[in-house]
Amino acid sequence: MKSFLIILLLSVTATTKSTSQANMENKIFIKTKLGKIAVFTKTASTENTPIIFLHGVYLDHLLWKNQVSVINDRTVIAIDMPLHGESVNGIPIRWTLADCADMLVEILDEMKISKAIAVGHSWGSMTILRAASKYPDRFESVGFCNMPFEAASKKEKRNFKLQHSALIFRNFYMKQTSKVLFGKETLKHNPGITKLLTTPMSKLTNREIKKVDQFVIIDAEDATTLLSSLKVPAIALKGKDDYVPTPTTLKTTIVPGAHLSPIESPTDVSEFCKRVINLK
Repeated sequence: MKSFLIILLLSVTATTKSTSQANMENKIFIKTKLGKIAVFTKTASTENTPIIFLHGVYLDHLLWKNQVSVINDRTVIAIDMPLHGESVNGIPIRWTLADCADMLVEILDEMKISKAIAVGHSWGSMTILRAASKYPDRFESVGFCNMPFEAASKKEKRNFKLQHSALIFRNFYMKQTSKVLFGKETLKHNPGITKLLTTPMSKLTNREIKKVDQFVIIDAEDATTLLSSLKVPAIALKGKDDYVPTPTTLKTTIVPGAHLSPIESPTDVSEFCKRVINLK
């Protein structure tokens, strides 16, 4: 019996490892103007347009693991944004969302991808919007999840700087951040879900959190005009209790939860990704 249990355990472990590797089987580092960016791929032997995923602040490419797992008809790419996950080398002192957009196209160039489908969450969406506006011929369709496209108000900017004073209490800061980004019902029924945010967030130093907030949120220019003039087929998604506004110029899906829709409503977001793929 003991031998049987050991064999069974080894079998389960091997299967789990194999499944995990199948989701994102290859990792490379691509040198861009924003440093060496970690790029993870699941390759498919088809000529269908590849799809690339970009995550939001404090997270990493694993945000998209549920969505990646159900896409098998095309090559899937997910990246770690600057300072996040494994993209920690060669990051410049200062950068902008426009630089992030150029970084995305640099990655497509290096991978010899002439046209891609792109789906982003929050910061990732902000990046894709700017890239698709500047290089529309490089994108077949795009999907924006939980995108804060309006510029932060003076009050919001002041609040961020006040909140940063609480970073000396890291655990408290991360708990408060979770309360803001997750929906109340999500936290009520699944309090352990916060680990999916706090685990990647804990890898960022206090200084890096401040820098990311500054460059991505506080310094972000209003992108309403970019949305209204976008020439690439696009749709949007946001949580019912998300703090971001609804883009009136795009067909927008409302799902349960707040700002972390790929985690809170993974099935809904997977269906959203399928619709992005089929946009014409």
